[in-house]
Order: sequence, then structure tokens, then C-alpha cells
Amino acid sequence: MTGPTVPTATEAEPAAGWAPTPALGRAVLLAGLLLVAGVLLGRVDLIVLAAPFALGTAYALRRRPTALPQVWITQGDGGPLVEGGDVAAAVSVGNPDTVDYDLVVMRTRVSPWLRIDRAGFARDEAVDDGAPSITPESGATAQGVGGRRSVADRPFVTSVPIGAAVDLELAGNALRWGRHPVGPAGARVATAGGLLVSRAVITEPVRVRVYPRTEPFEAVEAMPRAAGLVGAHHSRRPGEGGELAGVRVFAPGDRLRRIDWRVSLRARQLHVAATLSDRDAEVVVLLDVLAEAGRSGGVNGAASVLDTTVRATAAIAEHYLHRGDRVSLLEYGPAARRLRPAAGRRQYLTVLEWLLDVRVHASAHEPYDQVFGPQLLSSDALVVVLTPLLDERSAQMLARLARGGRFVVAVDTLPTDLASPKDRGWAEVAYRLWRLDREIMIGQLREHGVPVVRWAGAGSLDQVLRDVARLATAPRVGGR
Repeated sequence: MTGPTVPTATEAEPAAGWAPTPALGRAVLLAGLLLVAGVLLGRVDLIVLAAPFALGTAYALRRRPTALPQVWITQGDGGPLVEGGDVAAAVSVGNPDTVDYDLVVMRTRVSPWLRIDRAGFARDEAVDDGAPSITPESGATAQGVGGRRSVADRPFVTSVPIGAAVDLELAGNALRWGRHPVGPAGARVATAGGLLVSRAVITEPVRVRVYPRTEPFEAVEAMPRAAGLVGAHHSRRPGEGGELAGVRVFAPGDRLRRIDWRVSLRARQLHVAATLSDRDAEVVVLLDVLAEAGRSGGVNGAASVLDTTVRATAAIAEHYLHRGDRVSLLEYGPAARRLRPAAGRRQYLTVLEWLLDVRVHASAHEPYDQVFGPQLLSSDALVVVLTPLLDERSAQMLARLARGGRFVVAVDTLPTDLASPKDRGWAEVAYRLWRLDREIMIGQLREHGVPVVRWAGAGSLDQVLRDVARLATAPRVGGR
């Protein structure tokens, strides 16, 4: 791990931010009292007794510090970090001065979603050219004050020689997706035999990006419609593709390589093999961020509405992008965040980065009227709406999308183990009535042609997508 370049002592303000310690005051006071008493009383023994204090203080202050310590935070170079993965970071303290730091007290804060279970000092190479390097064997052992507690709740003590740096290495696991801070971190330094102490030097936190863990997700190949002519999905329309649809009589325009000679010889008439066209699909994942419910327990614990929404979005996007489709993301909320449709691995990485900033935004106004516009939602796109259906506006939005001719699939993200209120009396009755009202709302959505399924990982949308694709190819009855 590397940190910023530590400036030399000549670049720092002389003696800025340094203050005497009570030990210096006691040494000067004791030496002065003994000298004054020895002179007034004519006792040589008191003057001899004061000499060690005076000489020791003068010797310790012969070289005074001129620069404050440097503190910075670095993140380990372990590649992209996913929920449940190992996280590594380091809080470093550099000594740009010409005197040794006798005592360095460091302390840092760490996000509770980063479980740090190992911490210790490791000596880095010399900061300045020509300065003596410090090997790990000669480094001080990390000392925790207050017993075995979280790293964020205890200080660590070490020493730093001239022109060197010491790293407090932190290692553990990432429990939840998001941008989690490591820091702020601070350090105070004592030098000159403990007679001078620096002010606290605090550095800004570093955000560790933890991407959501995607569950294995599979979906049917058939899509309702497609905007492109080339892709990986087998449509129900005839065309150039690899899926055999049957054998038919030869017609003008058919390619000779499509002739089925075995059937032609038996029927004594040219027949060709008919295939289904391969088309790409546009998938729009609409995230309902109007409400949150449940408590997040991390990667191995309970999942809140936001956890399910983010992880399901990552899984759906990964599946369709791997198939070569175009995927776009859209928030249903006041923030009006949108990710433009694209395909490929770069889009998948962009999706993961975009999901790190998903937050719940409660608003009393209509969240986002433009979500129904044709410039954002293509008529051929499959719209997957991830919603807990806790807000009546979410149900109205789904009904409007269905009435607008969109192919909509609603994914229920409300936790199944959502606990009822602990208060007795009317609270429990109100909770049961709310559950009943929500079931009625889901039934009304299904009557409007909006399938509602609960997210359950792999295979959650298989049957629903089959039904949507079947409805898309069915003949529509229209009035003259």
C-alpha cells in the first residue's frame, strides 16, 4: 500500500501545532524551585539535585520538531469488492521531521458494515531517500486499549522514526453493498522524551465500494418484443436464425441452402426449413425507492426492501447483459436517476456502480411523471418493476404502464418475514388490515394485466415471462 509523499521538515511551518506537555511544566517547575531554594538557603545539595532535571530537559529539547505528522488512508488493491468478500485497508502515519516520534496514538472509525477482525502495525519502507528503513521485525506490536473491542473503538500506540511511515493494517469482511467509509482517522504524536505533543491530525475518510452479490438468475429465452433484429433470444416470428420452426414449401426469396432435400424428394416438391429469427431485447429495470421496510442483516442476514431491490437488479442486469441484450435502469422517485440503455460488460460494471447510490427518497408529490414518456420507455421494452407495493402511487404507476401498452412485470420486494408491530391492541389489528388491503391491491393489478411475483432468486420470472411473451404474440381485437 502506498500513500502520498511526505514533505520534508524544511517545507513545514516551524513548531506549528506543537505544545508543551504537563511533564515539561513539572520538570521546569521542579528544577526552578530547587535552584532558587539552593541559592537562597545556600545549600549545594539542592543545586546538585536540580541539575539532572535541568540538563535532562535541555537535552531532550535540543532538537525540536518543526512539522506535524502526516496521516492518510489507503485501500487494498484486491480488485472489485463484493458482499462477503475480504476487505483490506491501512491507516498510515508518516514522520517528515528530523526527530523521532517517541509515541504515536492512532484512532480510526470504520463503517459498521465493514467487520474488521484483524488489525496490526506493519512497518513501511523509508519515506525519504537516505533515511533508514524499518523492517516489520523491528516494528512495534499493535496495542489495543480497553481489551478486545472493535477497531473503531480503541486507540493504537506505536513509534515512528525519522523519515519513515507506519501502517495500521485493517482486515476483515464486507457485510453489505454500498460505499462504506474507512475513517476519519486521527493521530497525536509525542516527542522530545514526551515533553512536546502535537495537535490531533485528522484525515478525511476513504469510501470503500462494495458491490452487491448477485444470485444465480435464469430466465426464459422468449421475449415479448425486441427493438433489434440481431440477438440471442429466439422470437416467435419467422426469420433468419438458428431455431427450427418447421418445414414449408419453397417460395421466391428463400435461400438454396435452406432446402430440405429429404422432404423435397419424398413430397416431389421443394421444401425449405423455416427458422425463427434471433432478436435482442431491451430490458428496463424500474426501481421503486419511495419506501423502505425491514432491517438489513448484511450478506448472510435478513434483507430489507432496498437490499432485495439492489441485489435483484444486479442479478437481472447480469443475466440479460450476458445474453447480449440492452439494459437500462430507472428510479421511481424524486431523484429522477436514470442509466441509459447499453449492452456489454462495461454496462454491467456501470450498473453495479450506479446501484451503489440507490437510496430511499420519501416524497409527498408525484415522484416522476416522465417515467411514462416514450423517450425513456420504449414500447418494445420489457419493464421489470421492483417494488414493495407500500405506496398507492406505485400501484397506480404499474396500472398506467399496463394501460399504455407496456410489457410490465412487477417483482414484489417486501420481506416475507416482516414482523408485525409489537404493541398490543389496535396496532396488530391495523397491521392485519393493512396486509389484507395490500393483497387486494395486488389482485387488482393482476386484473389490469400486471403479473406480480415475489423475488425468490433463480427462476423467479420464468413463468411470468412465458405468459407475457404468449400475450404479446396473441392477436389483438380492435374496433373499426
